[in-house]
Amino acid sequence: MDGFTQFVLGLERFMYSTWFVVLLLGTGILLSLRTRFIQFRKLAASWKRIVQAALHKDSDLKEGDITPFQALSTALAATVGLGNIAGVATAIALGGPGAVFWMWLTAVFGMATIYGEAMLAIKFRSVAPDGSMSGGPMHYISKGMKNSRFGRILAAVFAVTGSMACLLSTGCMMQSNSIALSFNNSFGMPYWVSGLLLALLTGAVTLGGIKRIGVVAEKLVPLMIFIFVGSSLFIIFRHIGEVPGKLALIVRSAFNPVAATGGFAGATVMAAMQLGVSRGALSNEAGLGSSPIAHGAAKEDDPNRQGILAMNGVFIDTIVVCTMTALVILISGEWTSGLTSTDLASAAFEHVIPYGRLIVAICALLFGFTTLLGWSYYGEQCIQYMLGLKVIRIYRSIFIIFIFTGAVIKLELVWSIGTIANACMALPNLVGLVALSGVVGAIAFARKGNGPENVSRAE
Repeated sequence: MDGFTQFVLGLERFMYSTWFVVLLLGTGILLSLRTRFIQFRKLAASWKRIVQAALHKDSDLKEGDITPFQALSTALAATVGLGNIAGVATAIALGGPGAVFWMWLTAVFGMATIYGEAMLAIKFRSVAPDGSMSGGPMHYISKGMKNSRFGRILAAVFAVTGSMACLLSTGCMMQSNSIALSFNNSFGMPYWVSGLLLALLTGAVTLGGIKRIGVVAEKLVPLMIFIFVGSSLFIIFRHIGEVPGKLALIVRSAFNPVAATGGFAGATVMAAMQLGVSRGALSNEAGLGSSPIAHGAAKEDDPNRQGILAMNGVFIDTIVVCTMTALVILISGEWTSGLTSTDLASAAFEHVIPYGRLIVAICALLFGFTTLLGWSYYGEQCIQYMLGLKVIRIYRSIFIIFIFTGAVIKLELVWSIGTIANACMALPNLVGLVALSGVVGAIAFARKGNGPENVSRAE
């Protein structure tokens, strides 16, 4: 087991070493340049779009399975998960406060990345034999790349690695394992009870397909974000005088090694960068290729509009929710205790407000449950791309079984395995985004009469 542990940790370090940081951030920088930094130019427009979408000011006559707001909610359901609690806590516990800075940087350029992913998902989506919409990297890579044979190979690699990530790590077992751990630590609930309840609740929703997932996500996502951000803001405002110092600590630690203190073992700049980028990618999923699968099902015919709406997902996930988690952990001082994952987050909240551990447990349940819903659909679409509609019901049943399995077995390396799986599915997607960056730029500046429908394959 020690040998396997060292292998996994070594592989994670390799997958998130300089070459992957350059590829992930480089793709975001390239798309930022191609779109002339659309994440800044259209930031106000993206906030306006989220209000319009929330009020359902969208035509029901447009093709698609769910409303644009339900698509964003489904994407947020999958992204605003335990990575925002346990992932941030782990990044700080192992990489120091500076890891948060690299999470921010990943998010800033990730907003341009998710814009490109979502708009390509709309432009190149397909209609399945049952009449439902199917979008995502496997479709825009195979349809959009000039070298169609290479595109089909990349699309197949994404579908295989994506389905594995959905079942074995990020989208399933990682979530149920963390939720079961949180409820066992907080309430002494047996792992098998948590696993059974999660499996039953998830099955009740996912067996109804994307339309039922979209309806549930639309209701739960705003509620869970309100509870977590509201609790975090209560703590932050009570200690408002400490906030400037903690923000300065984050920036300073991003470029200087952090010395050991208390139970904190110290961290290098490279460790902060690696953990910040890996946990940032795990949290907001920009570049992974998962979120555009949800956006591809939206009732929207303008790729540009859906791309602008999608940028809200990364902003809310990392700039808002992850920052709240980080500030609470740093204000509490528990980041030097030697704790990590949900244990650190729970201890931090409990340290500064009564019933803080209960708040984290409730948010962990909501965050993890909605992530299970979103990723079940992602895996379903990957499997459908490879094997067709006939395997969907089988896949859904297997997914539910894996939820229970993840809750009852010990997965000490679950976060490392999850981030490795994320990197594997990100690679073909990032290559596809670089190849299609010209299409993204053209649609971002398409004018009436020269619209998205006239922009086809990558040159």
